[in-house]
Amino acid sequence: MKVIVVGAGVVGTMHAWHAVERGHEVVHIEREAEARGASLRNFGQIWVSGRAGGEELETALRARELWEGIGARVPGLGFRAIGSLTPVRNELERAVAEAAAARPDAAARGYELLTADEARAVNPALRGEFEAALRCERDAAVEPRTAQLALREALLATGRYTFLPDREVRDVVGEHAVRDDRGETHSGDAVVLCTGAWLSGLVREVAGEIPVRRVRLQMMQTDPLGEPLTTSVADADSFRYYPAYASGALDALNAGQAQDPTAAAHRMQLLMVQRLDGGLTIGDTHEYEHPFAFDTLEDPYEHLTRVVESFLGRPLPRIRRRWAGVYAQCVDTTRVVHRQKVRDGVWLVTGPGGRGMTCSPAIAETTANELGW
Repeated sequence: MKVIVVGAGVVGTMHAWHAVERGHEVVHIEREAEARGASLRNFGQIWVSGRAGGEELETALRARELWEGIGARVPGLGFRAIGSLTPVRNELERAVAEAAAARPDAAARGYELLTADEARAVNPALRGEFEAALRCERDAAVEPRTAQLALREALLATGRYTFLPDREVRDVVGEHAVRDDRGETHSGDAVVLCTGAWLSGLVREVAGEIPVRRVRLQMMQTDPLGEPLTTSVADADSFRYYPAYASGALDALNAGQAQDPTAAAHRMQLLMVQRLDGGLTIGDTHEYEHPFAFDTLEDPYEHLTRVVESFLGRPLPRIRRRWAGVYAQCVDTTRVVHRQKVRDGVWLVTGPGGRGMTCSPAIAETTANELGW
């Protein structure tokens, strides 16, 4: 079988991976010289902890298993089974963590409520003041800026993979074929369009208006911390954002503890993970209203800096870079991904939202299974 994959972000690359793994030939087409979208502009977190129970959690856990297996074969991914800690500062926040740790699926997530001293034993860099921390043992990390490159190198080594950059697919030609902007037609037994946040043009032409929206975020990365941050770190605002934490305790938190005005205005949470070079990737914001701003705002960065420094108990290293990104998210956020047959032999897979990096191996595996690869 020959599979045409359009889009070289993490979702497209994982579709190529599964096709090659099953013995098929892949032609992988990317409109940029390299992927430049949300697949690179994220935390690189394999984030199991906040996923909704049911299909979303099952997808994340399966993806976590796949990431670990692929990481063992492709060291360039930088896979680390580091887990996460979410420090809490008061009884309202602690009650949400306790409710999460009491979930029926808490063991599957690796939830454990730790005292402050126990949390510092797990992650000694957390020298700031907090009362306790929710640990999630199943969370992990990879290196987002290099993961696709490492996967592609492994795919090229199989001899069954061809990468065609700098080609924008303009048309779906009949069944099982696409035409790029150089006028070349690429035919196969199946075509998968993994176009990320590119929802106009070809996508609108072949799929119409789909129930997927674009979301903009801001993030930053520091110089090396100078010591290990042994887990990823979140703050209690993540309780307000991720569906796993819905509970009466969360209702009480929302009613009894107003979110910081900057965090509320920009729909923020803290997520932080250390890169292999020692720097910290820190974010993020969420902007849903179009048209998006074209600039980055300082208030969210200042808020994140204050929160991080309060947990570390020390000044943050110099900010090395700041950036904005856009990802595609299903309007119905309970849906893991939008998967649509748009022509015979042609499928569109998009809209995983902020779970794209986490869930992409399992999303692609499901596509491969459904298409009978």
